[in-house]
This record gives sequence, C-alpha cells and structure tokens, in this order.
Amino acid sequence: MEYSQILVEKQGPVGRIVFNRPKLLNAYNEAMSRELIAAVRAFSEDESVRVLVLTGSGRAFMAGADISMLKTWAEAPGGRQQVASILAGFFSPSLLEKCPKPVVAAVNGMAFGMGCEIALACDIRLAAKSAKFGQPEIQLGIMTGAGGSQRLPRLVGLAKAMEMILTGDPIDADEALRCGLVTRVVPDGELEEAVQEIVARLLAKSASALRLSKEAVLASTRMGLYEGVAYELELFSSIFETADAKEGITAFLEKRKPSFNRPPGAA
Repeated sequence: MEYSQILVEKQGPVGRIVFNRPKLLNAYNEAMSRELIAAVRAFSEDESVRVLVLTGSGRAFMAGADISMLKTWAEAPGGRQQVASILAGFFSPSLLEKCPKPVVAAVNGMAFGMGCEIALACDIRLAAKSAKFGQPEIQLGIMTGAGGSQRLPRLVGLAKAMEMILTGDPIDADEALRCGLVTRVVPDGELEEAVQEIVARLLAKSASALRLSKEAVLASTRMGLYEGVAYELELFSSIFETADAKEGITAFLEKRKPSFNRPPGAA
C-alpha cells in the first residue's frame, strides 16, 4: 500500500508509524484511517518486527479529527445509522492493544481527541515536555468516540477522566505524568533518545514473554480479579513450552546473559 497521510518505516526489528500531516497538526481523516489499519496490521503480522513506535511529524502528535470530516457526519442524511456504518470501517485504537508486541507512543506535541485516544491504547507512553493531552470533543458539542471514555478512567481514575472529558480542558505533560497517563516526561530534544532507550530494553526481552505479558495485563481491564488470575495462570503454564523460557532459566543457572528470540534450529 502507498502511504500519503503517514510515514511507515521499518528499522530492523522496530516498526515506526509517523502521523504525517504537519501543516494540519496531523489531523486524523478517512485516508489516514485506512492507512493506519493497513500499517498496524502489517506490523502486527510481521514476525520480524518486535516493537512498534508511534509518533507525529512537526509539532504535534495528532491534534484530533479533521473538522471537515466531522461536518460531513453531522450532515449525514442517514443520521446515526449512516455514521455508525461509516465508523464501522474506520481505524480503532483497539488494534494497537490487539497488536501482539509492545506499542510505544512518543508524544512529541499535542495529543487531542483521536490523538489522545490513540496514545491511550499504546502500551508505553513517553512525552516531550511540551506535549499536551486532551479530549476536547465537548467543545464541539460532541463526545469521545474512539475509546476515550473507557480507557482514560482506567489510567487516570474516574474523577480526573470525568473532568477532562466534561470540560474538554487539556493537561500538560507534567500533569499527565502525575495522574498516570504517561510513564515518563523528557525535554523536547531528548524524546527520541528516550524512545530508543525503552525500545532497546524491550528488544532484549523474549518476544513470546512480552506478548503473553501484554495479553495478561490487558485481560485485567475486561475480567474480574479471580477470572483474571486464572487466565494468567493459564498463560503462565503455557510459557514453559517456549524456547525462550528454557533459554532464560538455563542462562540464569549458568550465570550468563540469555539469548532470546533465536530462530528455530539456531545453535
């Protein structure tokens, strides 16, 4: 697929998607939706890619949806049924959670609306000092539509999420760190270095252990405690069948660094 709204790069075991409409602060539109579906699916299925990074070009991560697109939905003659039919084929941030490898958001500027919702669905969120996060949909007389009302409370708590969604007011990077929306804030010029650092740490781990661990943690958002504990035990039991589990345990006993993710048959 040819990409015009995003940049898609593969650097060894690292996939990178860059929202690339800098003149419009990387506003999300229908074409970008199609490209994101294709790119995320391609990286999810590519076994040679072990970490996926998302960021934006220019001074924004993503400023939200293109207003002209929202206008067509508001004027849709078929009303809610037509809009629902359109959205059924749109990109969902849930695809990032379903990706069987770690997804890192490098939030380089404003992450509003869909931009914030995409960041919320990533596994690790790093923010530049100048980054801002917000769900400003209420300012337009609409509401969140890509998971913001569901993921934001899970990260920052019900009270903070309610405040952000009902007022539409953004928060800065430092506040995002305090309330648990991001895991780290760095000076603007050091964001890429911070991304490379976390990516290197992830690449040193077992891909199968990362995949199952991500699956177990995300299960906690949809399962009750005891159901989740039972599911974790199921995954835990299965991981001992992997070559990486055998390698990791053996390496520990032999007092050496493990060599994970070796291709089948490798010495």
